[in-house]
Amino acid sequence: MNRAYRRVLLGLGLDSKDGHVRITKGKNFRLFGGSHETHEMMQEKAIKFNEQLDRLHKTLDQINEKEFRNIAKTIGLKIETKE
Repeated sequence: MNRAYRRVLLGLGLDSKDGHVRITKGKNFRLFGGSHETHEMMQEKAIKFNEQLDRLHKTLDQINEKEFRNIAKTIGLKIETKE
Protein backbone atom coordinates (compact mmCIF):
# COMPACT_ATOMS: atom_id res chain seq x y z
CA MET A 1 0.00 0.00 0.00
CA ASN A 2 1.44 3.35 -1.05
CA ARG A 3 1.00 6.13 1.46
CA ALA A 4 1.71 9.78 0.95
CA TYR A 5 4.06 11.01 3.63
CA ARG A 6 4.52 14.62 4.50
CA ARG A 7 6.37 16.51 7.17
CA VAL A 8 4.66 17.98 10.20
CA LEU A 9 5.84 19.99 13.17
CA LEU A 10 5.36 17.98 16.34
CA GLY A 11 4.91 19.71 19.67
CA LEU A 12 4.98 17.80 22.94
CA GLY A 13 4.15 19.56 26.19
CA LEU A 14 5.18 17.64 29.29
CA ASP A 15 4.27 20.09 32.04
CA SER A 16 0.51 19.53 32.49
CA LYS A 17 -0.61 18.79 36.02
CA ASP A 18 -4.31 19.59 35.67
CA GLY A 19 -5.39 16.29 34.07
CA HIS A 20 -6.51 17.90 30.80
CA VAL A 21 -5.49 16.22 27.56
CA ARG A 22 -4.77 18.92 25.02
CA ILE A 23 -4.50 18.04 21.34
CA THR A 24 -4.38 20.50 18.46
CA LYS A 25 -4.08 19.57 14.80
CA GLY A 26 -3.47 22.13 12.11
CA LYS A 27 -1.86 22.74 8.76
CA ASN A 28 1.62 21.20 9.08
CA PHE A 29 1.46 20.62 12.83
CA ARG A 30 0.30 18.30 15.61
CA LEU A 31 0.48 19.43 19.24
CA PHE A 32 -0.01 17.16 22.24
CA GLY A 33 -0.12 17.86 25.96
CA GLY A 34 1.26 20.65 28.05
CA SER A 35 -0.27 23.05 30.50
CA HIS A 36 -2.75 25.59 29.16
CA GLU A 37 0.06 28.14 28.84
CA THR A 38 2.49 25.74 27.18
CA HIS A 39 -0.08 24.45 24.71
CA GLU A 40 -1.08 27.99 23.83
CA MET A 41 2.58 28.91 23.22
CA MET A 42 3.03 25.84 20.98
CA GLN A 43 -0.04 26.88 18.97
CA GLU A 44 1.32 30.39 18.55
CA LYS A 45 4.72 29.14 17.35
CA ALA A 46 3.16 26.63 14.92
CA ILE A 47 0.96 29.34 13.42
CA LYS A 48 3.91 31.74 13.12
CA PHE A 49 5.97 28.98 11.46
CA ASN A 50 3.21 28.47 8.89
CA GLU A 51 3.01 32.22 8.29
CA GLN A 52 6.74 32.24 7.47
CA LEU A 53 6.26 29.30 5.08
CA ASP A 54 3.43 31.19 3.37
CA ARG A 55 5.68 34.25 2.98
CA LEU A 56 8.24 32.02 1.25
CA HIS A 57 5.50 30.42 -0.89
CA LYS A 58 6.74 27.01 0.26
CA THR A 59 5.45 24.05 2.20
CA LEU A 60 7.18 22.29 5.06
CA ASP A 61 8.08 19.52 2.59
CA GLN A 62 9.85 22.01 0.33
CA ILE A 63 12.27 23.61 2.76
CA ASN A 64 15.72 22.35 3.62
CA GLU A 65 17.32 22.18 7.06
CA LYS A 66 18.91 25.62 6.77
CA GLU A 67 15.58 27.22 5.86
CA PHE A 68 13.91 25.33 8.73
CA ARG A 69 16.48 26.65 11.20
CA ASN A 70 16.17 30.20 9.85
CA ILE A 71 12.39 30.16 10.25
CA ALA A 72 12.69 28.65 13.73
CA LYS A 73 15.15 31.37 14.74
CA THR A 74 12.92 34.09 13.29
CA ILE A 75 9.93 33.01 15.38
CA GLY A 76 11.93 32.37 18.54
CA LEU A 77 12.09 28.57 18.64
CA LYS A 78 15.06 26.96 20.30
CA ILE A 79 16.77 24.42 18.07
CA GLU A 80 19.25 21.85 19.31
CA THR A 81 22.51 21.89 17.37
CA LYS A 82 24.11 18.82 15.87
CA GLU A 83 27.30 17.55 17.42
